Amino acid sequence: MRIAILTFDGFNELDSLIALGLLNRVKKPGWEVSLCCPAARVCSMNGVTVEAQSLLPYARSADAVLVGSGVKTREVVQDAALMAQLDFDPARQLLGAQCSGALILARLGLLDGVPACTDLTTKPWVQEAGVTVLNQPFFAKGNVATAGGCLSAQYLAAWLIARLEGPEAAREVIHYFAPVGEKEEYVARAMGHVGPYLAMEGQA
Repeated sequence: MRIAILTFDGFNELDSLIALGLLNRVKKPGWEVSLCCPAARVCSMNGVTVEAQSLLPYARSADAVLVGSGVKTREVVQDAALMAQLDFDPARQLLGAQCSGALILARLGLLDGVPACTDLTTKPWVQEAGVTVLNQPFFAKGNVATAGGCLSAQYLAAWLIARLEGPEAAREVIHYFAPVGEKEEYVARAMGHVGPYLAMEGQA
């Protein structure tokens, strides 16, 4: 399984790097997680520079794509050349977006008629794009999911792992990363948000 975490200049470290850490906990042959960027290096909203593990064409052939957020997302969606490289297929790929990443999915037409979750700052911009914003941390319909809030990365990661490797694999990953003394609580919360959408897809 090849998973691309789209990471642009101005990215939110919590979105991209929490997802990267969680998803890389799955130790299966062929399981590959990549920070996927438009250039060889990108700089975060707090000045942290990271090297790309793959470039945007990788995402088109990936089995799953997560779109992280950042302070420059509105610039990304206005960049026609950049957006032209984001050609995704929800019939073949699992697609998730966190916070302002929902703007990118909306611009690509992947949220047409689908409500979304996002952060409070991005909410009016997503609404302007014609998308209904939900007051909840996670929502999925079919192969497209959105999450709102920096720490909701765990829900997107749990959803992806559950869809690709099964709910028990998702529980094991969340359990591993959860704080000592709160592990069962964290697992229950994460799967409580993700589980209903897995049941809809026959994955629970």
